[in-house]
Amino acid sequence: MPKIKTNRSAAKRFNKTGSGKITRAKATKNHFTGKKSGNKIRGLRQGTLVSDGDFKRISKLIPYK
Repeated sequence: MPKIKTNRSAAKRFNKTGSGKITRAKATKNHFTGKKSGNKIRGLRQGTLVSDGDFKRISKLIPYK
């Protein structure tokens, strides 16, 4: 059976933790930040886990990561 190709755009956006969960960065941080509070921007720095509904779909995109 041939190897599965990794989706390169997904590989740059998602990481797998040691326990097998998938992490991602939070959205709305890059621009239009002048109207957002400092607390909100600070909270957007931390990553978060991918939702259960998206987990299976994203795991197929990054099989070896």
